[in-house]
Amino acid sequence: MVTGGAGFIGGALVERLLSSAHRVVCIDSLTYAANRPRLDEQLSLGLEFRQIDIADAPSLDDAINETRPDVIFHLAAESHVDRSIDGPAPFIQTNVVGTMNLLEASLRYWKSLPSQATDFRLICVSTDEVFGSAPPDGAFDETTNYDPQSPYSASKAAADHLVRAWNATYGLPAVVTNCSNNFGPFQFPEKFIPHTVVRALTGKTIPVYGDGCHVRDWLHVRDHVEGLLLAASKGMTGSTYLFGGRNTFTNLEVAERICTILDDLLPSGRPHRSLLEFVSDRPGHDRRYAIDPSRAEAELGWTAKTNFQAGLEET
Repeated sequence: MVTGGAGFIGGALVERLLSSAHRVVCIDSLTYAANRPRLDEQLSLGLEFRQIDIADAPSLDDAINETRPDVIFHLAAESHVDRSIDGPAPFIQTNVVGTMNLLEASLRYWKSLPSQATDFRLICVSTDEVFGSAPPDGAFDETTNYDPQSPYSASKAAADHLVRAWNATYGLPAVVTNCSNNFGPFQFPEKFIPHTVVRALTGKTIPVYGDGCHVRDWLHVRDHVEGLLLAASKGMTGSTYLFGGRNTFTNLEVAERICTILDDLLPSGRPHRSLLEFVSDRPGHDRRYAIDPSRAEAELGWTAKTNFQAGLEET
């Protein structure tokens, strides 16, 4: 079962699971960020779909009991920082209340399984934003203290803590993963890379927050999906694994790389760099993110394989 399976990362995970002949159930409320054409294509390949808001506890409970999953990947979330600043309530409802509903439903289901059913796992997918800003030469790891600075990251931090509490208190076999910024095909265009591409394609100014020197660590969505599969099959319950691409660049550097690629693809729009426009920084904007994925590499045998430039050109 994949909650949020009609979203960007969830859709990539569903695609990968279907390609490996798994039976897959997608739970999604189909908000503005859902990719319906992609979902329709996956339905034609055998995906089972239920339109459910994870804040709807009875419907979530029914879906789990009726489909009886071996693994639940929890990706359903409100995820855009700017939207959380303008209106935090949906982030609390989905990311906090919805996660609690999923934990309660999963716990009841897990307790109903035969005692020999030891393979059930709940994989809760989170973000590096829960850690706040990384020091100039440091990187987040599994021991980094939480320091969320936006309503979005605070809601995800709360969800992480709930998952760990349900594991410690009730024994629910759960794993938390935190990832750096994902990129790749099919990402909703409110996020930085597709937003920059779409603005440039239409000849509109490309907004860059502040001085453009905020640093992000980029991870291709396919590499992230492989990490999630390994966390489900090899991860130790109660553990946390961090997935990062070791691709740290400033936002300005990424925007300029996109402009260079578009200069080659669409010479008539050259130079696309002329569209870059510095705008007022957003409140609570973390300066730097960077992940040390050593534990995932050592314990799960995971590595990020996609070269950032090649992945950006493909995207």
